[in-house]
Amino acid sequence: MITYTHLRSCFCVAGLALFALQASAAPIYRWVDENGRTQMSDTVPEKYRKSAKRTDTEQFGVSPEARKLAEERSAKERALADQLASRRKNEEASSSPAASAASAPKSRSPNGANSSDCATWRRMYRDSQACFAPYHNADGSLKPGAHENCTEVGNPEAKCGVESWYQQ
Repeated sequence: MITYTHLRSCFCVAGLALFALQASAAPIYRWVDENGRTQMSDTVPEKYRKSAKRTDTEQFGVSPEARKLAEERSAKERALADQLASRRKNEEASSSPAASAASAPKSRSPNGANSSDCATWRRMYRDSQACFAPYHNADGSLKPGAHENCTEVGNPEAKCGVESWYQQ
């Protein structure tokens, strides 16, 4: 799981690496060793100095425009990471035992006026199910905010029986 701290660290390391590459633009040399392999380094062994060719490293430099775009993208990603961390912190705070007791689901149990009219109860149950539908996760759990926006209504089948969808 990637956390806010991991994201922040990655952005810092990437920024430092980019700065280090730009700041330390040492010349790079290329030569072929006695085994026929091409070698590249900023230091050339004494026996290859005559055959070593300097490689243009300017092509790998970062232009001011590219640097500006990278800094803007990094700032946006950092702001998004801050926003996600803040949202996660708020969700964790709202899921604490004290907060969950205060926002416990308000269940309208089918007693009194609600249970006397099965048609009304069934309509309220269907409305409740429709309200909760967008808040369901694939594993059956509910997304945050479901009980703040929807009222849980119990299934009327126990007292009213199964609803008949066809006329006899």
